[in-house]
Amino acid sequence: MKSIKVTILGKQYPLKVEDHEEESMIRICKFVDERFKTYRQQLVKQPESTVMVLAALSIAEELFEARNATTELENNEEVLMERVNHSLERLLTEIRE
Repeated sequence: MKSIKVTILGKQYPLKVEDHEEESMIRICKFVDERFKTYRQQLVKQPESTVMVLAALSIAEELFEARNATTELENNEEVLMERVNHSLERLLTEIRE
C-alpha cells in the first residue's frame, strides 16, 4: 500500500492505495475536485456540504447512465450473437442436406 495526498476543494485528504492504483485514484480525485468546483461556482450561496452532495449526485447519475448503456450494449451483443449462431446453424443444416 502507498500513501498519497489528494486535494479536493482546497482540502487535503490522505489515502492509501495499491501501487498500481495511484494514477487512477489521482485522476478520479481530480475529476471529483473539478466537478465540485463547477458546482461551487454555480451555487455560490449554498453551503459546501450542499454543493458536495449535489455534485456527488451528478457524478452518480453519470455512473448509472453509463452502467445502463453498458447493459444495453451487452444485451444487444447477446441478441446479435444469438442471431449469428442461429444463422450459422441454419447454414450448416443446409450444407448437410
